[in-house]
Amino acid sequence: MEIKKYNRFNFYQHTFCVFQELDPIAIQNLKVDFKSKSGSSYSFTKDGVYRLSNHWGRAANCKWRLEQLLQTSSRTKLGFALWTSFHPDDAVEKCYFIIVDFDDQSARYQHRDSGIFDEKSLLRNAVDTSRRLKQIRNLYATAAWAKHFDLDDIFILRKKIIEKLIATDQSLHQIKSELQNTL
Repeated sequence: MEIKKYNRFNFYQHTFCVFQELDPIAIQNLKVDFKSKSGSSYSFTKDGVYRLSNHWGRAANCKWRLEQLLQTSSRTKLGFALWTSFHPDDAVEKCYFIIVDFDDQSARYQHRDSGIFDEKSLLRNAVDTSRRLKQIRNLYATAAWAKHFDLDDIFILRKKIIEKLIATDQSLHQIKSELQNTL
């Protein structure tokens, strides 16, 4: 399979990308090459694109996440991404996997072509990935579901359930039932 090359003329067409946050001072000497209807501004370089925007996540038909590095109160953030950081976004194809930070109790998704796919996680399409992320976030947000388990450490229980959620196609109900029978 040939890897699609992205540039200033096609990076905004059904892509997934993780931008790295930078201080807005980084673009003070760059000209704005494009300004979107929603107010985002773009400056292109031979290596990548700077995006100054107050909205991240879903951008038109793309999934663009900002890896926040700075602690600022401003809603408008500057992000930079190399052209090689853009990957095709396909609603049907299984191209996403889930990464969980058990210490921070957070979960996010990543593209299989990002260079960090670990083969332990199951690849899913966008809809199935979103469903799993929602389940994981709900497991972290509440503890009521754990009352049916005879286990003192909810953190261990969460970790076992979440590891199965990211590595298998088993439903959350199946995973919980299986764990109830083994604990």
